[in-house]
Parts: sequence; structure tokens; C-alpha cells
Amino acid sequence: MRLLLLISTVACALTWTAATAGVEAAAGLRVATFRADVTIPMGHWLYRRPVETHETPLLAKGIVLCDGEDRYVLCAVDWCTMRNAAHETFVRKLAEAVGTVPDRVAVHCVHQHTAPSVDAGAQKLLDEAKRPLTRIDLKFLDEVTDRLAAAAKESLGRLEAFDAVGTAEIMVDRVASIRRVPVEGGKVRTRWSACKDPELRAMTEGPIDPMLRTVTLARGGKPLVRLHYYTTHPQSFYGDGRTCYDVPGFARERLEEKEGVFQIYCTGCAGDVTMGKYNDGTPEARTELTDRLYAAMEASAGSTKLTPVDHVAWRVVPVQLPVRTDEGFDIEANWKILADPQRKESDWSRAAGRIACAKRMQRPIALGSLAVGPVRTVHLPGEPMIEFQHFAGGLLPEGFVVVAGYGLGDPGYVCTAKAYEEGGYEPSASMCPPDAEEVLKTAIRKLLAAE
Repeated sequence: MRLLLLISTVACALTWTAATAGVEAAAGLRVATFRADVTIPMGHWLYRRPVETHETPLLAKGIVLCDGEDRYVLCAVDWCTMRNAAHETFVRKLAEAVGTVPDRVAVHCVHQHTAPSVDAGAQKLLDEAKRPLTRIDLKFLDEVTDRLAAAAKESLGRLEAFDAVGTAEIMVDRVASIRRVPVEGGKVRTRWSACKDPELRAMTEGPIDPMLRTVTLARGGKPLVRLHYYTTHPQSFYGDGRTCYDVPGFARERLEEKEGVFQIYCTGCAGDVTMGKYNDGTPEARTELTDRLYAAMEASAGSTKLTPVDHVAWRVVPVQLPVRTDEGFDIEANWKILADPQRKESDWSRAAGRIACAKRMQRPIALGSLAVGPVRTVHLPGEPMIEFQHFAGGLLPEGFVVVAGYGLGDPGYVCTAKAYEEGGYEPSASMCPPDAEEVLKTAIRKLLAAE
């Protein structure tokens, strides 16, 4: 009954915006690219510790797309996660900068762990605690989002017409592998992003999505921007105080330099997918993984097939995911932890995060989808398991579906119901109970329904 109520509550408020087909609409299709440095300063908090050195900058890269009537923004950020007010600040400021509404803006993290996890709601709670604890400087959040918004606004002066969308997909060789390796008794073993256990590394690659998919916007056969979608936790290492855009960033920027075409990289439903089978955490492994991903991106760019387009469309479906209330997630209990000066800093931080995320999840989350030619993009929150990507692709088997996860981060892992029976890390860390699977799948069905 609870599941049925949730599904009916999040029912299908569908919003479509589309240009009129024909010559006039084709003339109105335009795109501009923008980027900004979003590197977190020295001493600020990374995924698990403060920044000690910058190996590479962290970048936010995106596009503004115009159809003659409306504007849409897609943006990928070299951060680990962004939750509640942090994500909403990115979305709101980008929308204001280009003259659109927040529901037409999709912001996703690439999810490198050599990058910050920013929870503005939790930080406000920590600021108000008896012993204040700083995990992110909210002034920096304002500064970096202002910088990104200014870059997006400036790009409007560089809008270029496009008349075709390109698609390509290439199998990636020896990069991704399933993190939840099945073992006897219906349970799983965890194969982390860097794995030194030869037995675990020898186990099955698992039910990943091995394909890298590339979407290209072009004019007169000339590519203007490429968006690459691939599914794995993107880090080869983390935890040593370095900022770095890691394997996907190295491959992305290398291809941009070679082609002279703006490149964006999005991570799909990688909640249970890592590089662990092929990564022992050494510098040599990172180089090999980068080379393999780059080879796939280069081949995908080279095999792109263009389709004429004369309109785009954007659909939004709101979804309200259920929130856990079991032991460890009870809000009242977490308030007590936050108020206890004898608890460890990590306990305060976790409690503040769970309180802030549960509060945000009381409101619906907007799922968006861009339709351009045969392409359908799917924009999902949290860290969805690979099952959701397989599910989305299966709904339109004749289409070209690309999925970006790691939007609004508050749900954390979005797991299958079966995962809770198998155990393992992901369901233990999720903000959602098992029935979240069907709620999210119901919303994806609505998002990709036939026009």
C-alpha cells in the first residue's frame, strides 16, 4: 500500500517544451559551450581529508542549448557529490544566468573521489552545532557557482547553429567491472575501485554496461561539442589529499586537445561498478586505464554517424524517493548524535548529512530528459546501480539512450530491492529503503514514454 501511495503521489506531471518542426525551427537550434575552474582551495575538505596538493584542476564543463523558444543546460562537474542546497545553488544560478528555469538545467558530478563531496545543508547544521565543524566553506560555494554562472552567461554571445546530432558507441576494453561480486549463499563480496586481492581481481567482470556512448552536436558535418557517457566509478586512487580529475578527465582533455572539439564526460549508473578488476592502485594502472578509455573515446568520435535534426524537446518527471527510518537513519537519533560533544567528528558529520538529506528528500526530485533526433538523455539523482541503466536502455531498444547519474546526491546509493537481501556496502549506505527501486523505475518509464 505504501508503495502504491508513493507512486500515485509522484505521478506524472509531465512538462514538454519543443520547437516547431521545419526550417524556422532548424534555424533556431543553437548551442554554446562553457567551462569554469571549480578546484577546491588548499586546506578545504576533499572526499576524506583536506586538500594538500593539486595534481590537476577540477573543471565544470557544459552546454547551453537553444531551440528558438527555450534554453536548456547540461553540465558535468569534476566533484564527487553535491547535495541539497549545494546542487540547488548550481542549478539555480545556471538557470538565472542563461534565462531559463531550474527544471531545464541538469547538473551532474563526474564522481571522482579526488574531489569534494559538498553538502551545504549538513554544513549549515555543523556551523550551528555546539562544537562547529567545517567540511566546506559556504563562501567558496557561492564564489565557485558565481564563476560558473558567469561563464554560462558569457557563452550566450557565442551560440552557434547546429543541424545534426551524431551518435556512436564503442566497447571499452578492460576498464569497468562489477563491485558486488556474487559468492555462495546469495551474498556478495566488495571489489573496491583499487583492488590488490588477486582472487577478487580474477572474478567475473559482471553485468556492467561495457559501452561508451558519444553524442555529438554538429553543423555542416563539423562537430561543435561531444558528450561522452560511460559507467564506472571513475577513480583509480583517492585518500591522499590530491585534487585530480583522474582517468576520465585525463582522457577527456587529451581528446579535446587532439580534436579541437569541446568534450564533456558524464558518469552513468555506477553505484555498483568500479575499475577494481583492472586496477591495483598503482600509477601504471592509472596510465593503462586512461589509455583504454581514451582509445574508446577517440574511436567513438571517429565512428560518429550524423542525423539531421530540426527540433529538440525536454521532458521533466518529478519523483519522490522514500527515505529510510531504520536504525542509524532515524532523524531524532541523529539529532542526538549531532548534539553530543563527546562523539567523534565523523559521527557528527554523518549525522548532519543524514538529517539534511532526509529533509531534502521530503520534496520531489526533478528527473529530466532531452530528446534530440534519436537521442534520449536520462538524468538521475544519487548513485544508481547499473540495473537502472539497463532498465532505461531497454525501454527504447531502437533508440539511443544515454544516462547520467550523480545529479542531486541526497539519495546516496539507489539500490535494487535484491541488493538489500544480498547485503554489502551499497545498501548499508543508502538513504533509501528497498521499495525505492520500483518508485524510480516507474518515474523512468514516464520519462521515456513514447512522444
